[in-house]
Amino acid sequence: TIKNEIAYPLSMETWWFLILEFAVAICLLVLSPRQPFPGPSKRFGNILITLALLLAIGQTAPRPTSVNVHIAILMIFGSFGLVKGVRNMLVTREEVIVAPFAGVLFCVGVTAFMSIQWPELTTSEEIIAFVTIVAIGLGQVWLVFRGLLIGRLPLAWSKAGLFALQKGQISTDRGAIACFEKAWDLEEEHLNPMAWIALSKIHTFLGNTEDANHWEKRLKETGGEDAVAPEWIEAIDEALSDLSA
Repeated sequence: TIKNEIAYPLSMETWWFLILEFAVAICLLVLSPRQPFPGPSKRFGNILITLALLLAIGQTAPRPTSVNVHIAILMIFGSFGLVKGVRNMLVTREEVIVAPFAGVLFCVGVTAFMSIQWPELTTSEEIIAFVTIVAIGLGQVWLVFRGLLIGRLPLAWSKAGLFALQKGQISTDRGAIACFEKAWDLEEEHLNPMAWIALSKIHTFLGNTEDANHWEKRLKETGGEDAVAPEWIEAIDEALSDLSA
């Protein structure tokens, strides 16, 4: 009877972890299409939801999955996602949602691990653990602010637009025009001419004179073709010539 009374709360805790894992995975999958490159966040979400399903199956077994398994997965998988997500957000600048959501997993895992070990810690170790939790929490706040609130990806949208143009996808929901129209940023105005010149050339190619003139005017306001690298103009021209052929 004593064992059953102890096991029941632990079982309920594992269900709370499962809810968190499913919620984070679903958020990643729902938000992925809004990224210029949805691949990293979609893969992360698919792996997480697969793990959550396996853990849910294990929870229904005669010997349910323990809380320690969930904590270990959250810490390991969350730390891996943090490394990849921060790199994608700050270095390659391809997407901004993996790092914040991976940070949630890591924070919950570390906090849960320390809470389990808390009764066995000395006073100095408790202070170190508390400071660590606070530091991780502040880092998570920064990730959410930097990624989900102000995360803009003008360069990534320009890259995605060029890839779509090279594949012949122009007017679809994730086509070249849609991508280039999102490839602007007030804080990185030097990247805006890349999008304006691409849109001008694409609309000229399609015969949309009014739209082409609009983007040509925007381009001239930001320095004209001289503000764009020749390699970028050459890549746009080559993609359009391939479509023409």
